[in-house]
Amino acid sequence: MEVATRDEIKTGPAKIICTLEDNKTQEFDIEIEKIYTNNNENNKSMLVKVTDKDLIEKTGGIIQGMSGSPIIQNNKIVGALTHVLVNDPEKGYAVFADLMIKQAREVQ
Repeated sequence: MEVATRDEIKTGPAKIICTLEDNKTQEFDIEIEKIYTNNNENNKSMLVKVTDKDLIEKTGGIIQGMSGSPIIQNNKIVGALTHVLVNDPEKGYAVFADLMIKQAREVQ
């Protein structure tokens, strides 16, 4: 799957891919609410909100173990989940895919 550049990422609908039960990978609807384009310092590049009723019903939102779940928008990977907002588990932060790639190259 192609990686989106930061200027391709838009606020609005996206998907998260995660495995909840029976080792079955599923897509769930989310909304990218804010994009912190210039954030290269931490893993809080985007603010996202779970909008998928099935995911909210099953988990209440973002739960432990979902960190690293890829976020897809317009058939490109834009990032991955990193944090949940403790006071609002339907919301959380995600890191840009380009930052993940950069950090992986630095480790090699």
